[in-house]
Amino acid sequence: MKISPQRSKLYLLLLLIGIVILGFWSPRALIFGLQRGSLYALIALPLALVLGIMDILNLSHGELLTVGLYLGYVLAINLGLDPLSSIIPVFVALAIFGGVIYMIAIKRVLGGGHLNQLLLTFGISIVLIESVNIIWTSRPRNIHVDYAGQSVEIMGITTGSYEFLYIFAAVAVFLLLRLFLKKTKLGQAVFAVGQNPKGAKIVGINVDFVYLFVFALASGLMGLTASIMLPRVSIFPETGNPFALISFSLVAMAGMGSINGILFAGISLGLAEAAVNSIPGYGGWSDIVFFGVLIIVIMAKNL
Repeated sequence: MKISPQRSKLYLLLLLIGIVILGFWSPRALIFGLQRGSLYALIALPLALVLGIMDILNLSHGELLTVGLYLGYVLAINLGLDPLSSIIPVFVALAIFGGVIYMIAIKRVLGGGHLNQLLLTFGISIVLIESVNIIWTSRPRNIHVDYAGQSVEIMGITTGSYEFLYIFAAVAVFLLLRLFLKKTKLGQAVFAVGQNPKGAKIVGINVDFVYLFVFALASGLMGLTASIMLPRVSIFPETGNPFALISFSLVAMAGMGSINGILFAGISLGLAEAAVNSIPGYGGWSDIVFFGVLIIVIMAKNL
């Protein structure tokens, strides 16, 4: 779950150097990269949390985001609830939904080998996709709010103002999670289980409850992220798939299960994507950045 202080300082230094270089070269790309990278980190955090504490690589990660988006859409259309006002109800609903999934399915394969876990979570993802498709069909849906389309001028550069919420949300969630893990008894129990579940059980920690809590919390965070994204994405049954693939790339880059490295990795890849997009004629290559990094990191770790 932890990156060494020396490595964290090195990552931070390299990130700052990249920010300075991209800022001089293309300030617009810098702003877009920080915004987009923060969103990627926010989406990848629950995946890293579940992997770091429970040692489960959740292939239904993207589908939980999709469910959160549709739930926010339903609240907006049927109850007239503003997307940002729906953060708490969607968070709670997704947390409960995640808890149910854990009790029905995930709990059965804990310690049962990664292959069983991958097959199970893949099956859950298919069930969620098809369920959403049956209920809402594959027709794309959108929520329009006036403030999501507003722009702001920074040093002569006009950019969307709503996307700065991604940066604020990512930093806030990461700081609150760190405080929770370090300053609360439940957080310390979560940290202990992530380090040594057998040892934690010996000293009286309810490991099964911690796993339930972690999976529910991760699912709730996907709901929180979905509510924030809702005004700026088109919703359809496979909306979450690209973000899930990006999340896997970030987890591989940060270190399997490393929570602290996700923010660094997300912003770094967001900046790399923005840099490629800013090169005339090469914007279509930006998607390769994530998977190129994924391949390079995995190859490097197996040298």
